[in-house]
Amino acid sequence: MTQIFLYDTTLRDGTQREGISLSLEDKLKIARKLDEFGIHYIEGGWPGSNPKDAAFFQRAATIHWQHAKICAFGSTRRKQTTPENDANLKALLDAHTPVVTLVGKSWDLHVRDVLETSLEENLAMIGESVAWCKAHGREVIYDAEHFFDGYKANAAYAIATLQAAATNGADCIVLCDTNGGSLPWEIAEIVTAVSTQLGPHTSLGIHTHDDTGCGVANSLAAIRAGAIHVQGTINGYGERVANANLCTIIPDLQLKMGYTCVPPENLATLTDLSRFVAEVANLTHDDHLPYVGASAFAHKGGIHVAAMLKNSASYQHIHPEAVGNRQRSVVSELSGRGNLIDKARAFGLDTESLDIHNVLEQIKHLEAEGFTFESAEASVELMLRRTHPAYVPPFELIDFMVMVQRRRGKGLSAEATVKVRVGPKIMHTVAEGNGPVNALDSALRKALLDVYPQLSRVKLADYKVRILDSENATGATVRVLIDTRAGSRRWSTVGASTNIIEASWRALADSMEYALLNK
Repeated sequence: MTQIFLYDTTLRDGTQREGISLSLEDKLKIARKLDEFGIHYIEGGWPGSNPKDAAFFQRAATIHWQHAKICAFGSTRRKQTTPENDANLKALLDAHTPVVTLVGKSWDLHVRDVLETSLEENLAMIGESVAWCKAHGREVIYDAEHFFDGYKANAAYAIATLQAAATNGADCIVLCDTNGGSLPWEIAEIVTAVSTQLGPHTSLGIHTHDDTGCGVANSLAAIRAGAIHVQGTINGYGERVANANLCTIIPDLQLKMGYTCVPPENLATLTDLSRFVAEVANLTHDDHLPYVGASAFAHKGGIHVAAMLKNSASYQHIHPEAVGNRQRSVVSELSGRGNLIDKARAFGLDTESLDIHNVLEQIKHLEAEGFTFESAEASVELMLRRTHPAYVPPFELIDFMVMVQRRRGKGLSAEATVKVRVGPKIMHTVAEGNGPVNALDSALRKALLDVYPQLSRVKLADYKVRILDSENATGATVRVLIDTRAGSRRWSTVGASTNIIEASWRALADSMEYALLNK
């Protein structure tokens, strides 16, 4: 099988996405993870542009990389100078990376209007820069910026820029769809033409953006047409819309098209890599990413899940374990028995001892009232457990009361009274809080902590309120989702009511009960 070489530019192109700013330590963490996964080339940044990137290369030089070659990125020499006098090229060599990636202009529009130089001078800038870096012992990857737009405007000149790089020793020539405006059939046609003109001994690569939604498709089209090197970023992070997403490209190439990218055991860590990079970048991981998203192998419709329980291939295009993901069922009003049976098994419950039908009817009824259980799996598990004949709830609510007062000169205060039964004892506690839900939480904990000291580790992680029928104004039904954590455990519970205090109580009480399960 043909080996495709993977070039990751998350640490440079990826950081050009709005909302991403990676520290030096962040970049090093991601680079190590990419190396573990088996990425062949990791672009660390532009050493001539900022101190952070220069510091990255200093640190990278001290690290033993298992698989990857670290690449320093920069442009060809400036017009009307020489390579040895160009500060950018000097910075590239001073980065002491085994590979330098040079970007040059392929579109005559950019040569005239952006560089403001002649077409001939641009060819000299490309050729001399490549030759100079090769003479200093570097592997050179040449990124032909705006190549596809340049080819459409002036094919002969665009090819001439590639020849300037190739004849001066570039190890790989990468065709860039920098504006992301090309379509797959255009990419395939142009890559085929370039391959024919440059000959079989020139290694071609592809770098695409996703402005037409075709970044991945364009990368695959280029590889089918002869490219053996593909550039992209983890999760598609990049300027404007996105770069081509390596987390989609890699399994497409390896599982669908028969190419080799990384060993199969490495591919099985792809989901972990995707989520790790999102976490370090301080971004919410997109649940709906192909292959690696939490919803990529999630099944909601009852008919789908019933079929999946018989044969997982019925509604899945691959085994999710191949990319380190997992199959799961989503519980909602659209569910059938199969969803709950599958979910119960995932929870490790004996389905024969549970009243699946009763829980299914409860869910359909509650979702009609405004509950939603897709994001509240802890509430679903509790509903299932409560149908087991031997289940004994750790506590039982008798009643509660909440008061909110505003006193002149003292501002707002909230006070909650909770009465709960724990075994044979009735606990009656009062607590204050900065709001009614905080007061309820404090009063419930006060009632339970003596019996269940482990609740001291349980923390509220997130609290979300959504109005469901805004046309009813202040009488609207509200849904409350509570995320709770205890160490590495994290779970979500739901409540809904026209009374926000009741909705919050239901979600809060479920979160505490779930915390006390023997997990």
